[in-house]
This record gives sequence, C-alpha cells and structure tokens, in this order.
Amino acid sequence: MRSNEIKKGAVRAPNRCLVYATGVSSHDMGKPFIGIASSFTDLVPGHIGMRDLERFAERGIAAGGGVPFIFGLPAICDGISMGHSGMHFSLPSRELIADSIECVTRAHCLDGLILLTNCDKITPGMLMAAARLNIPAIVVTAGPMMTGTYKNKRRSLVRDSFEAVGQFEAGKMDEEELTALEMSACPGAGSCQGLYTANTMACLTEAMGMSLPGCGTALAVSAKKRRIAYESGIRVVELVKQNIVSRRIMTPNAFRNAIVADMALGGSTNTILHLPAIANEAGIKLPLELFDEISKIVPHIASLEPAGDHYMEDLDRAGGVPAVLSVLQKKLQSSMTVSGRNILEIAKESEVLDKEVIHSSKPYHAEGGIAILKGNIAPLGCVVKQAAVKDKMKVFSGPARVFDSEEAAMEAILKKKIKKGEVIVIRYEGPRGGPGMREMLSPTSALQGMGLSDSVALLTDGRFSGGTRGPCIGHISPEAAEGGPIAALKDGDIIMIDIPKRQLNVRLTETDINVRLAKWSAPANKFKFGYLSRYPRMVGSASTGAVLK
Repeated sequence: MRSNEIKKGAVRAPNRCLVYATGVSSHDMGKPFIGIASSFTDLVPGHIGMRDLERFAERGIAAGGGVPFIFGLPAICDGISMGHSGMHFSLPSRELIADSIECVTRAHCLDGLILLTNCDKITPGMLMAAARLNIPAIVVTAGPMMTGTYKNKRRSLVRDSFEAVGQFEAGKMDEEELTALEMSACPGAGSCQGLYTANTMACLTEAMGMSLPGCGTALAVSAKKRRIAYESGIRVVELVKQNIVSRRIMTPNAFRNAIVADMALGGSTNTILHLPAIANEAGIKLPLELFDEISKIVPHIASLEPAGDHYMEDLDRAGGVPAVLSVLQKKLQSSMTVSGRNILEIAKESEVLDKEVIHSSKPYHAEGGIAILKGNIAPLGCVVKQAAVKDKMKVFSGPARVFDSEEAAMEAILKKKIKKGEVIVIRYEGPRGGPGMREMLSPTSALQGMGLSDSVALLTDGRFSGGTRGPCIGHISPEAAEGGPIAALKDGDIIMIDIPKRQLNVRLTETDINVRLAKWSAPANKFKFGYLSRYPRMVGSASTGAVLK
C-alpha cells in the first residue's frame, strides 16, 4: 500500500502519532487509506448536496475495509460567475483543482480516491488529477437538478432565466414574470438540468469508465445517487487491493468511447477543452481532428436542452448512459471500467427504456453534435455545437461587428445595435487574452431571447456554455492575444460560415491579413496581481485543451 510510506517502521512513529491524533485506531493502520476529494460548498447549487454523499461514500469505504479521509476542494458555479469578471476564474480553477488533489494525495500517501464532484470545471480537474496521480480512483458526480415548474410547464436555468433577459429587454416579458421565472427555474440541489457542461462531463466520465454505471444521470438528492456513492466507496477499496490504477481505465480506447458518447448526446463544446486536457495528463494526445472524425460517423441520438426539449431527468428515466451506449455498440471499443466490467459488456446488457428520448433507430441527425471548423480565421481550428444550429443557419455569411470584450458586445446587443444578417465577433477572450477563456452564455442567450438567433451568428476565441444554441462558433485558434487572424478582423469584413464543409473564413487574402497583423501589438494583461497575472504566461492554446505549460 502507498500509505505504508507514512505507516511502517520505527522511523515513522511521529507520522503515526499525528495520524492517531485524527482518531484513527491502531486496527485501522493496516487498512488502505482512501481520500474523499470533496468539492462541497454552500456557494454552488450542484454541490450543496455533497455532505450527504460524503456520508455514503464513507460508509462504503469502511464497509469495503478502508479508512476514509475527507478533504476539501474549491468549486466555482459558472452560472453565478457568468457575464462579469468572475468568469475569468472558472477555467483556470480546473488546474488549481488538479494541483490541489495531487498535493494532498501525494503528501499524505493516500492509497485511493473517491472524487466527489459535479460542476463544469471541477469534474475535468478531478479527472486530470486521477490521470496524473495514476492511483485507484472512482468519480462520483453529485447529479443533475430536477426541473422547476411555472405555469404548469417544466422550467430550467438557461431558457427560463438567461434567455428571459433578452425577452425582457425586447419587451416580450414583464418584470413580474421575470421574477417568477428566476424563483422557479432552479428548484434545488444539482447541476443545471440540460446537457450543459457539468452533465455532459458526468456522462462522459461514465462512458470513459471512471464512474459506476448509472452515475452520470442519477439525480441529485436521490436514493439512487446515495447508493452509487456507497457502492463506489466499496469498489475503490477493491481497486486498491487489485492495484487497478486510473491509467488502466483511462486508455486511448476509453477516451475514444467518451467522444463517441459525446457526439451521440450532442454535448457541450467545452468537452473539446476538457477531454484533451485529461488525456494529456494520461500521456495521450487527442487532436481536434479526432473529434471531427468521430462526429462524421456517429449519429446524434439524444436531444436534450438546449438543443432539444428533454432534460437530464428524462435521459435517466430512458436508461441513462448505458442505454445510449447500447445503441452505439458497433462504434465502441473494448475498455475496462471501474466497475470491473468491460464497457462493451455494459452496453450489450443495457436497453433503451424510452425511445422518444433516445432514438435507437432514427437519429435526430446523421452526424454527431459537435463539428470542428478550420479556415483563414481559425487555422488551428474552432468548435461549434452543430446539433443546436438550425439547418438554415449552417451556411451563413454576413458583415462582421467586431468587439474586443464580452461586455462591449453585450452592451451593443441589449441596446439593439445588432442587425439581422451580421456576424458578431468577440475577441481577446481566449485562454491567454481573457485571461481564462470566459463563457459567452449571456450574449448568446440575449440573442436567443431577442429573437435574433436565427439571423445573427457569433464568433469568439472565448468559449460557450453548454447551454448555448444557435450559430455560435468558439475556441477560435490561434486566439487574438497570440496574434491569430481573428485579431485582424474589422467591422464590415465578410465572414463566411459553412458548417457542413467545416469551413470558417473571412473574405480577405492572406496578404490582407498579414498586412493588418503587422500593425498589431499584444494587449496588456488585465490582471496585475494574483493567479490570473501568472496564468496567461503558462496557458496553451484552446486547440490543445488550454493546458498549462
């Protein structure tokens, strides 16, 4: 056991003394030490129910013959931090989480980990740590939130609060209804109800084999989720005894299976950042081209909000991730899971319980949910959630309206200065330029609420929430702060989008772009002290996962 480093030999008497001070008995010294990396906080709705899950994970570890130790980690709610300076910190927190788990686990020589997580950057940060540490680990995601109810209709965060802002500004909704919606859309604990980043990553974690079957969709505060936490505790001790470490699960096949599930579900574009970053920690490269290669051969079989009208509670009722995998059996590759069963075995033994939610025979779209575009604006690539784009907007061209920040674009949108047929360009919001690559849910939701999503496109070197829908293209690489071509764009330039052909171009010659860029100079960092003053110097391109160098 790795914990023997602090438990064995006379020279470790002082170490044991301090362990005994925590209340551990001498009988426990012979058992595996299992860390519960908990991101519980009162600040994040997706995490407020974790105290309960900690108890069940502890019970499971003890029942399995291990000794549980809870330690805490930071968690940021993307929804609460959205649309203001707080969003700069969201993506960078991913690396802080991975580093924190590494520090605690290695300093205390833990034998295994339960990774208790839920929301957008916390889950990938924990998976990065698992891959880096390469010890036995199981992820327990705390579960999706139930939908709210208002006027006898199911409600959720994005359509019924973020998009309501645009409807209010357009005069389609009064203040009384806006207030009623914000009080009812999110009724309690859990990650937001649609297939946004948190729930996408929960599903992909299960498809990758790092969670027990059913974990990705089991609802927050449900007995099912409690049982999964308990069973994960028992199982992680068994993984320790068998020395089944994370990289035996997180193989190239496992990552490919996660991408297959992602395309079939029509998940968040943020997975294009997170899966490569996690794979990087496991010593595996996931180029952007692989995502597009898989997207072209995997059908889109589930349409959850924001692209469709179903929610995570519907997907869970329909059989969850195992049911999705059952439809995709011929696209999957053999891979071990933390349950001890092969992913192909899980897929074969599962079935779709509601074919209105999971289309087992007639897919929503022949291709997967995400497409990778390239062109003279994005030579290294960019990302669009094509499953959430209406057919008439998949080929689109129009004059650019260029903004150097999200705030400037949002002001123009709310003041009704954006015209139909235009292409909004928001730059200097990439990993380095932001810094932190902010999500653009506020402007995209405002466009949707104001009825412009079918007539206006949006490009950015920043990123989008999983809740974004419409012709919104993000992760443009190289970013503006690196002197990428997006930095050369001006108002009135004609932008040409062709999603079926995977192209994004501006009607300029290479010479035109180079002449403009010759006059360009890098902007100063917006942050003069603290973590975000250092982050831009270390962070890499969005095209490779925005990992730190």
